[in-house]
Amino acid sequence: MSTSTRPDTQTEIEAFQRGDESAFEAIAERYRPALRVHCYRMLGSFDEAEDLTQETLLRAWSKRESFEGRAKLRSWLYSIATNACLDAKDAIARRPATVAVHTNDGENEATTEITWLQPYPDALLDADPESAAIDRETIELAYIAAIQHLTPKSRAVLILRDVLEWSAKETAELLDTTVASANSSLQRAREAMREHLPPKRAEWPSGADASAAERELAERYLAASENIERDAWVKLLTEDARFSMPPELGIWVGAECMVDAWISGGLGDPDWGEIRIGVTRANRQLAFANYVRKPGDSEFRAFAIDVVRVADGRVSEILAFPANEFSAFGLPPTL
Repeated sequence: MSTSTRPDTQTEIEAFQRGDESAFEAIAERYRPALRVHCYRMLGSFDEAEDLTQETLLRAWSKRESFEGRAKLRSWLYSIATNACLDAKDAIARRPATVAVHTNDGENEATTEITWLQPYPDALLDADPESAAIDRETIELAYIAAIQHLTPKSRAVLILRDVLEWSAKETAELLDTTVASANSSLQRAREAMREHLPPKRAEWPSGADASAAERELAERYLAASENIERDAWVKLLTEDARFSMPPELGIWVGAECMVDAWISGGLGDPDWGEIRIGVTRANRQLAFANYVRKPGDSEFRAFAIDVVRVADGRVSEILAFPANEFSAFGLPPTL
């Protein structure tokens, strides 16, 4: 049995409570992946999730004598992680940014965008059997972005109840509130999520069909990107496709609007450079690592990671993340 899912032995737990560092290190590494995913859902930032997971484990070590063994160790750690995220002052203070929406008709009414959003490498999910079983709909970027529109406590309620399947009583106790208040908060959070989540979230085929469809889509994406084919790009995108570049401000809506914006920004111009792309995965979604070789350079340099959402066999959204995300994916800075 994998050490990430092996039950904690009473001997190991007692050793941890007595201050045995080796016992704690074994427990910490077993739960780190799941705690990191939990913190990521709460914060929307992979970097912050790493930091708050470490903070969670530090708090667990300092509070080890308070673990009485009546609750499961997993639940105790999730409680500490939730409170650590709620205590993260910078995360609590920030709010979605108001940004302009660009369409073929010009600049439309402004909307809100989560500018701190970061992708989560699938390789880190696949490395842990428990994380690998995560439902795609609770880790995909659309879900992570939508939940960031909630208040931190509402986020916690929704995750604890709908993702971790805690009872209303357990959730209320952790958040120091009443069961009635926790239930009311959950209903409001579910309603808010429906407003922010995109439609058609579950239309991608499953099993072998998904693998074949994904390969075919990836081939078309690579060809359109590396050859800078405008018509191929337009055909690859849904008519109402969206493009954004967190943490940069702005959203582009519509296949033609998106492609024209890329071309007007220099894509395809010899002075802009040559593109090479590798296929990867993030948030249980298809993703592409873009490398650019500028005129006169001998190497292709990391440029952006595109995470795509698919609807009806075409790309319905592209979120492009900067080159500093490559290291989390284990991708080289140059080719």
